[in-house]
Amino acid sequence: MSGLQRDILKWIQSLDLSHPVRNSKRDFSNGYLIAEIFSWYYPQEITMHSYVNGTSLEAKLGNWSQLTRFFQKESFDIPKELVDGVIHCKPGAAQLFIQVIYTLLTNRSFKCVPANEEVDFTDFGYQNSLPLHARSTASQVL
Repeated sequence: MSGLQRDILKWIQSLDLSHPVRNSKRDFSNGYLIAEIFSWYYPQEITMHSYVNGTSLEAKLGNWSQLTRFFQKESFDIPKELVDGVIHCKPGAAQLFIQVIYTLLTNRSFKCVPANEEVDFTDFGYQNSLPLHARSTASQVL
């Protein structure tokens, strides 16, 4: 769980999640543990039997679609780019997402949470640096 500050690590451990977080990038990507975290704070809105603890893209997208509907309903301002970064295990996305929800759920200020316009987990810059024949096609983007 490197990359997360001590306060956040203590908070996650205090929630007594069903699975220990060993690799934050991988463990949070399917949305199951995120749903479990929110179920501690919103037990009436988040029911864990609706979420699948799987690694397939279908399971991830299903879990995250339920979570994004919940975020919209509760008026949480979580950028779609950040969610996509967590789903696709982009470096730093899971840690940033955990920092954002830590701030939302505990009402504690966190100085490292960037503004929405700073969130970019695409490889657009890298793709533009490649020659045209080496760039990723639409079928390879995911």
